[in-house]
Amino acid sequence: MSSSDIFIGETIGTAILILLGGGVCAAVTLKASKARNAGWLAIAFGWGFAVLTAVYTSAPLSGAHLNPAVTLALALKENGIEWSQVPVYWAGQVLGAMIGAALVWVAYYGQFHAHLTDKEIVGGPGAETTKAKSVEAREAGAGPVLGVFSTGPEIRNAVQNIATEVIGTVVLVLAVLTQGLNGEGKGLGTLGALITALVVVSIGLSLGGPTGYAINPARDLGPRIVHALLPLPNKGGSDWGYAWIPVAGPLIGAAIAAGIYNVAFA
Repeated sequence: MSSSDIFIGETIGTAILILLGGGVCAAVTLKASKARNAGWLAIAFGWGFAVLTAVYTSAPLSGAHLNPAVTLALALKENGIEWSQVPVYWAGQVLGAMIGAALVWVAYYGQFHAHLTDKEIVGGPGAETTKAKSVEAREAGAGPVLGVFSTGPEIRNAVQNIATEVIGTVVLVLAVLTQGLNGEGKGLGTLGALITALVVVSIGLSLGGPTGYAINPARDLGPRIVHALLPLPNKGGSDWGYAWIPVAGPLIGAAIAAGIYNVAFA
């Protein structure tokens, strides 16, 4: 794979991943959405199908890593990708995540406006009926629609939050390394796409409750940057004080998973 193939494939694939994954978060969260309050099950399966679609689309070009943690693990894996390719993968993933997040905003433009001008949500008359959790989140620096773009903890405890992200990413990366790779062992295969998508659903249902399961630094960082840049009314903060956890946790988890794989499976 050439550097241009890798960059283009990862940009397109990660954009699709975030468009569909962020899209289901928007659908469940925003006012005037037909899927509002559809619940965590819809989000977990929405992200799983997003992974499936994105991998099948981008695998012929780049091997469909779509996740800096997966790329890191494949660089650490015996006979994995070359380290010189890692920055190319990461650049495409972050750019793609930003594009996907911007497309979610376009697709739900009216819903974002309706949500962020509702006094019960952003404050003002009637705000006393707003859930206490939403108030606490805003005080911590997270705006009322930040969850559409990136993750945040239910209980803000850095040690627990990073441990949750590490554990979830170890599960994801071990599944990719043992069951998901193509014949060359440097990207996801056809069957691997389905397996990985189902693993993502499982992680969301079982381990997603504490932090929203980023398990992917680009998936969190790229959309968080877009949230900070978009002209959303009353959008609040982007919670940069938490932003390092969904980046560091998955990378640590990927390194651990690659070490386990090299010792036990290679």
